[in-house]
Amino acid sequence: MSSEHQHAEITREHFEQPSWDERYGGEGRTWSGRPNAVLVVEASDLRPGRVVDLGCGEGGDAIWLAEQGWQVTAIDFSEAGLRKAAEHAAERGVADRIEWRHADLRTWTPDGEQWDLVTSCFLHLLDDGMLRATGAMAEAVAPRGTLLVAGHHPDDEHTGLRWSLPGVLFSADDLLPAVDPDAFDVRAEARTRDEVRHEESHHVTDAVLVARRR
Repeated sequence: MSSEHQHAEITREHFEQPSWDERYGGEGRTWSGRPNAVLVVEASDLRPGRVVDLGCGEGGDAIWLAEQGWQVTAIDFSEAGLRKAAEHAAERGVADRIEWRHADLRTWTPDGEQWDLVTSCFLHLLDDGMLRATGAMAEAVAPRGTLLVAGHHPDDEHTGLRWSLPGVLFSADDLLPAVDPDAFDVRAEARTRDEVRHEESHHVTDAVLVARRR
């Protein structure tokens, strides 16, 4: 979810596939195409291997990861988003490094598959669904691999979501029960940064969970 909804009513239908297919089905890009800043910070020093990008949308993060040398699995429930992401990947010359998969992350499980990096940036689910999803993501982390989950913190007033449906925004601490402290070294942060939205600069607060499997 983005600040484009700041002045719009957020309903449960916004979190269903038809809403995102409609959003991604138009001309041009919904998002900038640039990778999320938190991913760049956390992944730039990692040795490229296999990565899964959960909630990949139009593919900005997945394409950047492929350009850094990662072999990428990118998953989203919007078929329109996946089609557009695949087009962008082909334009950037990294289509052979990305596998696109259609799945609903509210019920997705890794089914025993593991990756060196498991990342989900600004995926938001209803009814505290990110706690369950984070548990599934943690299962998908290979030995010595990394889990990165980032989202809009409840204190980030510029999202426009804090006044709408409960259980959508999350802090990193909210996700801690999903990660086994005996198996992972964990950092849970509220991280601030500056971002330009609609030609205005805002202070943004991100919820950032980084867990490295021992």
